[in-house]
Amino acid sequence: MKTDPQTLDQWLTHCEQLHPKAIDMGLERVKSVAQRMGLGFTCPVFTVAGTNGKGSTCAMLESILRQAGYRTGLYSSPHLVHFEERLRLNGEPVSASALVPAFARVEQARCQQELPISLTYFEFSTLAMLDVMAHSGLDVVILEVGLGGRLDAVNIIEPDCALITSIDLDHMDFLGPDREAIGREKAGIMRTGRPVIVGDPMPPQSVLDHAKAIDADIWRFGHDFKVSGDKLQWSWAGRGRRYSGLAYPALRGANQLLNAAGVLAALTALRERLPVAAQAVRSGLALVELPGRFQVIAGQPALVLDVAHNPHAVAALVANLDVMGYFPTTHAVFGAMADKDIRLILERVNPVVDKWYFTDLPTPRAAPASLLLAQWQSLKKRRSVSATTHADPLQALQAAIAAADPADRIIAFGSFYTVGGILKDGVPRLNAKHTPNL
Repeated sequence: MKTDPQTLDQWLTHCEQLHPKAIDMGLERVKSVAQRMGLGFTCPVFTVAGTNGKGSTCAMLESILRQAGYRTGLYSSPHLVHFEERLRLNGEPVSASALVPAFARVEQARCQQELPISLTYFEFSTLAMLDVMAHSGLDVVILEVGLGGRLDAVNIIEPDCALITSIDLDHMDFLGPDREAIGREKAGIMRTGRPVIVGDPMPPQSVLDHAKAIDADIWRFGHDFKVSGDKLQWSWAGRGRRYSGLAYPALRGANQLLNAAGVLAALTALRERLPVAAQAVRSGLALVELPGRFQVIAGQPALVLDVAHNPHAVAALVANLDVMGYFPTTHAVFGAMADKDIRLILERVNPVVDKWYFTDLPTPRAAPASLLLAQWQSLKKRRSVSATTHADPLQALQAAIAAADPADRIIAFGSFYTVGGILKDGVPRLNAKHTPNL
């Protein structure tokens, strides 16, 4: 039966029903529809891949380029609360009214021939986002890879500069069993003769080999660009350019310096097409915002929101928690997808958590709170640590707030659904009397 969606929600429901798989790696179908639509960009394009750090890297690129006066488009996924967050035009989420005609254009192209082309939810929505950007008169486009790189839908667009952040173990069912295999997939965003920024200090050999095989212009952290600094400021030096006396990025966490270094390398690589003044770099790093990346909510108790959802990201979260100072008790709200290495995640966080609040999440991909509790119980070492289960992230957070003293700390992590479930009614406001605005 032919559908005639009129609203964004109706289009998203339509997209969910078009393909038997949620994830179907490959570019042939999505490329065919893009060609029918004539999708492409004449402005510079940055494509960003990596296990962790993609979102932060994209946000810093966007912030600096906007400070330099450029009209920016940034496509990222997934979203925290609202679907429209996936596309930002000049720093603002796209409107539903702008997306609806783009979805209609994708559908028209998909169904041009007698047998429509089957697209996944991600592929269909990616094409719609690209279409909006192509009609928005942008100066620069930033694309965040959803999964892997080589076969991700955004890779149908030719990047002028590719960035690869960290490479670690995640999505192994799709990308391969080890860092070498995963690195090979992420290296697929490279292009012959064009710069690729590799921010991982110890990249898999597969990344370096692929860059050499296709003759990409590789920029390696520690080789082609370096950082130095002290507790107050840092400096960056790369090919023919240097920035000194920089304030640390507004995004919290020691890992953000690696992301910022890669951003400056990318901007340096394209400086002839996108000139950026030093003041734009300083202002952009100082003003960048990205919810859910070691986001500290002021109040009592302290609240930290982080979308860390794999062992590598969780290790960074623990390192960042260690430098926050002393808290008598740390409470943890945790919900995660079932395909994650939950045992290893719990092992890494366990030493810093005193009370756990495991939560269900509103997606069939999620591990039930009862399963998270069982995994934790199999690891439990300290007798004083306790755990409970909850129906959703807000209920878990409310339980943590009720149990916490003003001097305590609450962390909520494990999935975009976990953090998004807490932020769906706005940023919580906490005070010493435990009257949160939830």
